[in-house]
Amino acid sequence: METPADPAADRPADGQAGRPADRPAVLLATADPLLHAEVQRLAASVGVGIVPVPDDGGLLRRWQTAPLVLLGADRLRATADLRPPRRPGVVLVSSGPVDQALLRPALDLGVGEVAELPSAGAWLATALADLEHATADGRVVGVLGGAGGAGATTFAAALGQVASRHDATLVVDADAWGPGVDRVLGLEHVDGVGWEQLAGSHGRLAARDLREGVPRRGRLGVLTWRQAAVPHLPGAEQVAEVLAAARRGHDVVVVDLPRLGDSRDQLAAHCDLVVAVVPATVAGVASSIRAVAGLEDPTRAGLVLRGRGTDELAAQRATGLPVLATMVSQRGMDESVDLGLGPVRSFRGPLGRAAGAVLDRLRLAGRVAA
Repeated sequence: METPADPAADRPADGQAGRPADRPAVLLATADPLLHAEVQRLAASVGVGIVPVPDDGGLLRRWQTAPLVLLGADRLRATADLRPPRRPGVVLVSSGPVDQALLRPALDLGVGEVAELPSAGAWLATALADLEHATADGRVVGVLGGAGGAGATTFAAALGQVASRHDATLVVDADAWGPGVDRVLGLEHVDGVGWEQLAGSHGRLAARDLREGVPRRGRLGVLTWRQAAVPHLPGAEQVAEVLAAARRGHDVVVVDLPRLGDSRDQLAAHCDLVVAVVPATVAGVASSIRAVAGLEDPTRAGLVLRGRGTDELAAQRATGLPVLATMVSQRGMDESVDLGLGPVRSFRGPLGRAAGAVLDRLRLAGRVAA
């Protein structure tokens, strides 16, 4: 870690001297004394440290490493002129309403949220408190079926099982007409919140609330529909907030994507990696060409071939996507699912090895831009 020129600059603001060293420190860039005092008060109320950065050099040095940057409206234009790299977790804070003329430079800078104090105080306090329960940099992988019956939900469940051996993992069921990841993983009888409850929520969703609210077994949780007769996803903004909270609160997030449609594309845009499960047949590969054609960023996508009917090079040429893993049918998988044990019987089996290969690729993938 780089040693700052002024050691005092990395000390928490007054009132935070007793902050434990492992709690995150948030950057605050403002010369407005009223705004500084209000943000400090909110941070103190939830036990989070604030590091004031009065100069441009200090801000740039810590820009990419801080868990959250609170940028005062008075410093927005000057910061935008510095052209720092875009990053998630930049909040524009102001005393009172934000001047509309500042919205364009805020967008150019990559500001994700605007907090007009004191009216947005509760929201900002929740965002600050949420930092203590967030993982450093969760990764999101989406799974879609290249053809009908390809086994995408089963593979999504397998990714969840393998990832949760070591990491906090959430499998998100976003395919309304799939079999349900909770059933495949044997969690359908475990109590917890589902899409129905989250659809009625508004504002920021705390990572801890999501992590502790969903049905869970050990490190593995699931988010799906619990009772809906006709399941459907909430609006795009609510889904984005749920995925953001999932990323903050888990090391790995697996999304079982619908095969086609606008919701598929919106969800895929939040994924660091998208995997298409493709039957290794001529018909399966042909169907997959259409399924993957609409992906916004094919450089963040790959194939998992199921079966032995076609070779990897032919599938790669047809779809334009690399083959990340291959697998054959796994004996006893249906029985394992029926027993509530999940699809992976052995981590050394074909399904477990294929899931492990995809997770290795996910760890190497850069995080998608916020």
